[in-house]
Amino acid sequence: MSACLLPGVETRVWAESGYADFEKGTIRGLSLRSDGQLMLAPRFEERFDYSSAYLWALAADSKGNIYAGGGPGARLYRIPPKGDVKVLAELEGLEIHAIAVDARDNVYAATSPDGKVYRLGSAGKPEVFYDPRTKYIWAMAFNSQGELFVATGDRGEVHRVGRDGKGKAFFQSDESHARSLAIDAQDNVIIGTEPRGLVVRISPSGEGFVLHQMSRKEITAVAVGGDGSVYAAGVGNKQPAPVLPSAPVLAPAPAPPGPAAPLSMTPQQRPPAPPPAFTPGAQQSVAGGSELWRISPDGNPRRLWTHPQDIVYALGFDAAGRVLLGSGNRGYIYRVDSDSLHTALLNAPPTQITGFCAGRDGKLYAATGNAGKVYQIGPEPAEQGWIESDVFDAGVFSHWGRLSFKGDSGVSIVTRSGNLDQPHRNWSAWSAPVTGPRGARLSSPPARFLQWKATLSRGPKAASPVLDRVEVAYLPRNLQPRIDQIEITPANYRFPPPPAPLAASPNLNLPPIGRPRSVPLSAMLESTPAMQPAEGWIGARWSASDDNGDAILYTVHIRGAAETEWKPLKDKIREKYLSWDSTAFPDGEYRLRVTASDAPDNPPEMALSTSLASDSFLIDNSPPAITGLVAVPGASRLTVRWKAMDALSVIQDAQYSLDGGEWIAVLPVSRLSDSLELDYELHLDGLSAGEHTIAVRVQDEFENQATGKVVVRP
Repeated sequence: MSACLLPGVETRVWAESGYADFEKGTIRGLSLRSDGQLMLAPRFEERFDYSSAYLWALAADSKGNIYAGGGPGARLYRIPPKGDVKVLAELEGLEIHAIAVDARDNVYAATSPDGKVYRLGSAGKPEVFYDPRTKYIWAMAFNSQGELFVATGDRGEVHRVGRDGKGKAFFQSDESHARSLAIDAQDNVIIGTEPRGLVVRISPSGEGFVLHQMSRKEITAVAVGGDGSVYAAGVGNKQPAPVLPSAPVLAPAPAPPGPAAPLSMTPQQRPPAPPPAFTPGAQQSVAGGSELWRISPDGNPRRLWTHPQDIVYALGFDAAGRVLLGSGNRGYIYRVDSDSLHTALLNAPPTQITGFCAGRDGKLYAATGNAGKVYQIGPEPAEQGWIESDVFDAGVFSHWGRLSFKGDSGVSIVTRSGNLDQPHRNWSAWSAPVTGPRGARLSSPPARFLQWKATLSRGPKAASPVLDRVEVAYLPRNLQPRIDQIEITPANYRFPPPPAPLAASPNLNLPPIGRPRSVPLSAMLESTPAMQPAEGWIGARWSASDDNGDAILYTVHIRGAAETEWKPLKDKIREKYLSWDSTAFPDGEYRLRVTASDAPDNPPEMALSTSLASDSFLIDNSPPAITGLVAVPGASRLTVRWKAMDALSVIQDAQYSLDGGEWIAVLPVSRLSDSLELDYELHLDGLSAGEHTIAVRVQDEFENQATGKVVVRP
């Protein structure tokens, strides 16, 4: 969001464009691309409402049936292309976390914790197909040979299971959890681990190779693209790792008979591992958010996407092969369009997108958590979507002008205004819609705050309109300048003459990319320059501001204590300070009045001014008087006495000099320099015989000096 800052009360523009501006609004049924384009989101249609809180797994068979499972309550559902949803099985265990379908449309479901892999044959009766004898089963997938691979925890094993249900640990890592799993076109198994965030490729022979180590601790999802690229989503910041005695080893799992491959720790030696820091089913915030990496077929890793809060639960692909990210806990589905573009595709009512599945008809399905549902995504866009902007604060009561936007037909924008910072019932109603990109003048009443709402509607041939910028012109009400304080500066100093104003440059200096233009020079803070010694001069400085950012001209008047009218001292002052020669004014008590006017930036009929008078201050250019200066000789001491008097200001100090020597300070008899009249008594001992001259000097607080002398003869 940006408000174009122009000097004075001129027409200003509130403009919203770009991802950061639009993301702050409330979006429903729209997709927001990272370059700031808004368009209709894909249709998001509910197909099934699970009776429990979470669905964690989706799979499809060749007939177009969708299978879903979750928990609590390990029930497996079949969602046919047409007809009613059916509960296929209620399995032993707390939740279903993985589903796979083989080439013959047999369905396999895995339960956790302490679960097993179940198979549902053509008869529909579940039977235990494989027991990995481990705590967690996180993911399953078939290779081209019909072998089932099972990713498990808490020992970080991947099991390979034949068609007959016989299997064993195929690969074991030093990790606690093989958290996610996919299989590429060469039947390599790709896993993501926890707690070190490894992406590992396992060859058909069981040899492991780390493709990438993330800065995240847990790889919640992996997927393989059509070109062989591996996509991996990681969540959570890592904790500092303890120092290990040796480097970790990734190796095939033991395959008896025959010698076992070397392992850093055997399953029997390894203590039970805790569940991942990100535990499915728990709505929580994971420190560090998420990121998505792509590892190209040549092995080069590249980060494509990151988010500071959202947690990625699942990866999938749309019909065009673009990778999709299902996230929580705001229910967003993101799409990666290219290396430099991504799209917040849609925002689901449930708070978590936990799985994706491509159906036989090319449609895409998503499973959700909190609450557990299955949705169909697209392929056509939604009929309609809308965005409510963030509330704009004009800073002051303002009149609204023309709203315009950069977008296509099919965009309609309404506005409302109010004087509360949140749009409650005491705001105005929504205005008449603005439907053309060239815009129209708003009918929302003048106020301090404004909000717009844009609705995008699907056009002919299911085309989506695009919106990427909205601008609102407004005129802030002119406010009086404000003078907060006037301060009189020390006497006998002056400000240097103000520098000549710089000629306006035709050049435009741009700010760094992504930052708004700076405020005008007239609105920048001004500092007071250093004062220079100047006898008889006095000055004043003041603090003043204008909430509209107007340039201010100052006029200064002066008035004596016994006078009734202000006399002009100087006008058309642009600085917040002034000094003048006070010797042109008789000694006495005075006040200043500073008037601030915003006339430079406003038409005469709109210009406003304000004034403030200073506290009283003295002009005193007359020296004190020295009277009664006498020297009284004694037997061994010379006593010198005198009185110092000033009509207006306190006697500040006194000094004496003996026979033209250095000046030496003298305290008054009272020892305090706090009065207009002070008595002084000076005692000089041990003077040599002969004539002596004693000079005395007194000074008031305005640095006016008087001198006198007395001569002592033998």
